[in-house]
Amino acid sequence: MTDWIEPLGLVTGPAVSNSGLPLQGGPLRFLLAREGGRTMPAEAVPEPWRSRLTTRPAPFADLPGPGRPLVMGIVNVTPDSFSGDGLAADQSRAIAQGEAMRAAGADILDVGGESTRPGADPVPPEEEIHRILPVVRALARIAPISIDTRNAATMAAALAAGARIVNDVTSLRHDPAALRVVAESRAPVILMHMPTTDPRTMQAHAGYRDVALEVAGFLAARVEALEAAGIPRSRIAVDPGIGFGKTLPENLELVDRLPLLAGLGCTILLGASRKGFLGRIAGIPEAGRRLAPSLAIALAGAGRGAAILRVHDVAETVQALRLWQAMQSGDMPPG
Repeated sequence: MTDWIEPLGLVTGPAVSNSGLPLQGGPLRFLLAREGGRTMPAEAVPEPWRSRLTTRPAPFADLPGPGRPLVMGIVNVTPDSFSGDGLAADQSRAIAQGEAMRAAGADILDVGGESTRPGADPVPPEEEIHRILPVVRALARIAPISIDTRNAATMAAALAAGARIVNDVTSLRHDPAALRVVAESRAPVILMHMPTTDPRTMQAHAGYRDVALEVAGFLAARVEALEAAGIPRSRIAVDPGIGFGKTLPENLELVDRLPLLAGLGCTILLGASRKGFLGRIAGIPEAGRRLAPSLAIALAGAGRGAAILRVHDVAETVQALRLWQAMQSGDMPPG
């Protein structure tokens, strides 16, 4: 795609509050923008791109913004999670994990019953529903719940049990009934980029001429398809799909150029916690030990416009974001 205008030169803090233009309403501001091979001052961005890039999206799932990115805690009710934290069918442990995440500051809990790691085998919807339903019912009493699934039957069952958000790694492409379930339920939905709808084959499709533009173009087409089905942009969040059919350099480029997605007018979610590319860079083969690089990539995303961070380590991410928030606002805590 060549008709995108990409924000560049992001800055934040009181000292630059009058510089450039606000990215999706702030607090980040961009000083420059790129269209094709041409770079311009932010103030020279024409309409309608100026409005697209600077207008704050409606609060996703009606969740009030805490002045920092929302933190989505991952609750894997699976035996084969890549991150090593899968809880199989032990619903009591999954519920306890979600309760602990909520107490640590999670704004959303993302419950999943099927691993979508590279090469993962599919789970029948009946088994998936069996795994997640008691967990969703229990945790929906204390927190907004997102259901991480590709299957329409699982979406419908989880929403009926109290989940509020649908999170589909295939952008509602895997199951033909998924679009109808989301449209009729009026649930907010997270659309993620993955080059296929099957985790077993996605890595074979890595390799892009311009990964950021191609991911943005894919998500733009999915947003338009949902709008045509009656799902407004205000109910849609977009996720570039870090680790899903991308190489290590492509993952890094997607995070670095995350502001490109602001032009979609949707809430931006980043899920890079404990991913394999972080382990390769940091030299940490064990996924459960990747706390430091996970915090680093979360803060990189926060500084590039991510409004939701999907993470395994909730307490530490919330602590890091408090510091990030204090530095970008200039409002230091007393003492």
